[in-house]
Amino acid sequence: MAFTITKAVIPAAGLGTRFLPATKALPKEMLPVVDKPAIQYVVEEAVNAGLEDVLMIVGRNKNALANHFDRVTELEDTLSKKGDVDRLHRVTYSSDLADVHFVRQGDPKGLGHAVLRSKKHVGHEPFAVLLGDDLIDARDPLLSKMLDEQQKRNTTVIALLEVDPSQIHLYGAAAVEPTDDPDVVKVIELVEKPDPAEAPSNLAIIGRYVLRPEVFGILENTAPGRGGEIQLTDALQTMAHDVEGTGGVYGVVFRGRRYDTGDRADYIKAVIQLACDRDDLGAELKPWLKSFVAGFED
Repeated sequence: MAFTITKAVIPAAGLGTRFLPATKALPKEMLPVVDKPAIQYVVEEAVNAGLEDVLMIVGRNKNALANHFDRVTELEDTLSKKGDVDRLHRVTYSSDLADVHFVRQGDPKGLGHAVLRSKKHVGHEPFAVLLGDDLIDARDPLLSKMLDEQQKRNTTVIALLEVDPSQIHLYGAAAVEPTDDPDVVKVIELVEKPDPAEAPSNLAIIGRYVLRPEVFGILENTAPGRGGEIQLTDALQTMAHDVEGTGGVYGVVFRGRRYDTGDRADYIKAVIQLACDRDDLGAELKPWLKSFVAGFED
């Protein structure tokens, strides 16, 4: 039976240690990418794909996330009295964006455990999982394609990206078979962060998933894996073998623009790229960047 998917789960309980000391008091998901926190891009992506019921899995230090998607009446009142309509819209936009809920992960037992914490909210319907470190450019839709494939095949769908083989150890890797769609593959095997010499392919799992609800029962019976954590990849490997009639796992191969905000250098690149693409900033930034780069020594 096919369900219309309406729910998105965003795991956001990580400590953000790569960005210390900036993330000592500020959640990494609240780091600004130009003038919006990274988490807002992810919620906007979910909403643009039709998923307006958003559950964030958070840790004890993540109150700023709830505050960002809540009303700030004092600020709104001040901007309204000033007649600053543009900034007022920016402030109210995030609080009106989606129906956002929060649940704490408790023990930090890995991505699979974080997804399992959404069981009561999700119920018995397929749902999407979006990781906050991966920003997908709004001009290159990915999630909507994944949702379409899930509805068509009634299966679990993951996002895949071709990476340099030397970098595959940073990701989960997939062995696949082709389908009648060049951008869709059937997943045969998944390996979490393999040695490059043993990786089944250079197709890396990136942070977008559309999961059938059977994943919860499988996660409940998944032993801790790499790093002593409950790995979502291990559960997906079980589902790829069509355990309990789950229909296997398919992958959508993404060929668009993706920004990794979980790495410091890539985060800076993302800010520069997105700022240069903005109508209000690009005209000033591009010539400055050319001049700045021209001053480098070879």
